[in-house]
Order: sequence, then structure tokens, then C-alpha cells
Amino acid sequence: QVQLVESGGGLVQPGGSLRLSCAASGSIFSINYMGWYRQAPGKERELVATISSGGSTNYADSVKGRFTISRDNAKNTVYLQMNSLKPEDTAVYYCNAGVMTGGFYWNNYWGQGTLVTVSS
Repeated sequence: QVQLVESGGGLVQPGGSLRLSCAASGSIFSINYMGWYRQAPGKERELVATISSGGSTNYADSVKGRFTISRDNAKNTVYLQMNSLKPEDTAVYYCNAGVMTGGFYWNNYWGQGTLVTVSS
């Protein structure tokens, strides 16, 4: 089995910064894509950023220029550096990964979520 555990959420003032981490553990043969999604109250879960196994990144328009996604393959960890945070960024942030556990395809896994609150 595979587990994704997020950390780094909390309360931050507008304009501030926060760094989220997500570590994958368990029976991992290989990790393909990794990414971050978020869900605010009353809204559907939306894509924030993704990063491929080769390092290619994709960002939602709302976070381009402010957020940076990165990964450390040796640690099976993905990061999200969030700068110039806005109240609109307030949401539960979820880690996502496509993980190969010894078969011939990738299964999609989700973390439990970490709350980010941007408020003065």
C-alpha cells in the first residue's frame, strides 16, 4: 500500500509565504506524476500544479508566478512553495501522485489534505 502525507499548512498573512511538503511511503516501485490540488468551502477540487517524472511542470493560471512545484525523487517527496499568498488561496491542499507498486500501470493516490488559511 501507498500513503501520501502532507505537511506545512497553517495560518499565514496575505503576502506571506508557505512551503508544503508531501512524502510518499509504502510499497513504491516508481512514481510517475505528482501534484497539488486544493478545495475551498463550497467549491470543487481544482488543480494547482503538477510535475512529471521528468520535471515538466504545469500550473493553474491563478498561481502562475507565485507558486513553485518541485520534487525530490530520492525522498519520494513533492513540494509546493507558495509566495505572495492571497486570501483566495485559502483551501485544503491535497497531494496527488501516480504510483507504480510493482504492476504494469500507475495507481492514483491522494493525501489527507493540509489546511492553508490566508488571513490578516
